[in-house]
Amino acid sequence: MKSKTSEQEFVERARVMKALAHPDRLKIIDELSRKERCLCELEPLFTTDKSTLSRHISALRNAGIVHERREGVRVHLTLATPCILDIFDCTMKVIRADAKRKLGWMR
Repeated sequence: MKSKTSEQEFVERARVMKALAHPDRLKIIDELSRKERCLCELEPLFTTDKSTLSRHISALRNAGIVHERREGVRVHLTLATPCILDIFDCTMKVIRADAKRKLGWMR
């Protein structure tokens, strides 16, 4: 039998979900799913300025999703918790099921 989820667990889940709630942050995670990336490698992939990109990375780091390692002046990023990618799979299942439901109603 599953134990009751505590109020604090809901708060922590919301904190992680909030960190994911931006398309650029999801793109950062997607890029890091392939390999460790230097911040300098990520910058050209985004239309935002460096400070905005740094704030997105900071939000992911503070949520425990991304880990950074400094090597001289370079900042290397990795996924601290690769299991976060499971959320992407689940999200796509929700999107597909919703699209299928909507198509069924339109016929």
